Amino acid sequence: MRKLLLFIVGFSPFFLQAQEPAKFVTNDTTLQQSYDWAVKMALHYRGNPSDPAGPWYEAALPSRDAYCMRDVAHQTIGAAICGMNKENKNMLSSFVRNISESKDWCSYWEINKYGKPAPEDYRNDREFWYNLNANFDIIYACWKLYQWTGDKTYISDPAFTAFFRKTTEEYTRKWLLQPESIMTRPLHPNAPEPFNEQDYFHRCRGLASYVENVGDLKVGIDLMATIYRGMLSYAFIHAENGDTAAAAVYRKKAEDYRQLMEGQWWNAAGNRYYTYYTGAGKFGNGEGEMFLLWFDALQDAARRKATVEHLLQSKWNVETMSYMPVILFREGYWQQALDYIRLLSNPATERRQYPEVSFGVVEGIVRGLMGITPDADNNRITTLYRGSNTTTASLSDLQLLGTTISLQHTSSFTILKNQGKRDVLWRATFVGNYKTIKVGNALLKAQQITDNNGHILSFVDIPVGHGKSVKAMLQKSSV
Repeated sequence: MRKLLLFIVGFSPFFLQAQEPAKFVTNDTTLQQSYDWAVKMALHYRGNPSDPAGPWYEAALPSRDAYCMRDVAHQTIGAAICGMNKENKNMLSSFVRNISESKDWCSYWEINKYGKPAPEDYRNDREFWYNLNANFDIIYACWKLYQWTGDKTYISDPAFTAFFRKTTEEYTRKWLLQPESIMTRPLHPNAPEPFNEQDYFHRCRGLASYVENVGDLKVGIDLMATIYRGMLSYAFIHAENGDTAAAAVYRKKAEDYRQLMEGQWWNAAGNRYYTYYTGAGKFGNGEGEMFLLWFDALQDAARRKATVEHLLQSKWNVETMSYMPVILFREGYWQQALDYIRLLSNPATERRQYPEVSFGVVEGIVRGLMGITPDADNNRITTLYRGSNTTTASLSDLQLLGTTISLQHTSSFTILKNQGKRDVLWRATFVGNYKTIKVGNALLKAQQITDNNGHILSFVDIPVGHGKSVKAMLQKSSV
């Protein structure tokens, strides 16, 4: 086995200090238990930074002492909330630096704590397991981490940008993933010779989906959605790095995949999307439609709503369920999102120890319930409390955008304290249609938006200097 060389990218100054998990306090007892359990479990999966792999955390089957591309891409924001920024950067660096032509522009699907490709998924550069979604998923994860942390390593470091370029060009061509070929490609392009159908390092070298239980699968809709979001993320990265022409090119490429999904994959009779297409030229349904929402690939409101409601009517494994809190909060199904958080953290839930679960619960509470959305482009932090009128919740020691904040939510006011050394813009958002929002002694004119489920939201933008605390409050008379 060829030895894997890992490089730890230099860390930005605001990540050098020791980091602790964000602290969450609420008067909702079961939700408090959910968060406490999830953080404890996530920290349990934190690896030893002196391991040959460098700083890492479990993001695969726990018995493997390893991390795989899909799980890492999903767990990064939960990990950042838990203070694992060094781990995030090191693990993503190990993926982007190991893309190679000898593997047909794949990286290593799974890397263990010894800094080597996990033998459970790798024999040599011609025989290994790989889900083709992975490269595009990593691009999206890098963009999200830049938006969360403000650390430009994720979008500007040469190793990362080389990975983005090779994925969207050489990798896409090598695996015949262009919109015009993705549905006519052979089942096993780039297969080892002689090909052994019984060897899963042969037949699973380039799975065209994260769904692994369809034998004749040519392409899954989850791969289409992942490519869409990867291409769009790369467009955003180009724009942030000042290349507007390249941004336009990749935005158009992303749109081509979205149009393909909308034009050929919608099953009007079943009022849902097909989830896979077979080598026999037939569409079918199974797992995978959750990724249409995770990658925010749907613009048709009626189809989007039908997809959410179908997911809510079905039973899923814990991996799929771990994505649901963030998705449902964003889609406006707040009570159902809370139900999933409680289900995932319930001791009676089978396989709740799978690493994605605890990281997903942490992210669901912080991004979902507390409504925290950093935007590095505008140095802005958006907050929106999605709890009930009878609950309160607070966060402290949350690190994002190169600063540290504390946040206190009720249904009628929010207090944000900027404890770091960087000024930020705060978008204080509330549920309801309000003409004004009180900030200090001033009444500021509010603007309105609507979420994906029709909730009217009102917001104001407030500069918050470092070391400052600001309170935004609703006034009944301003409705």
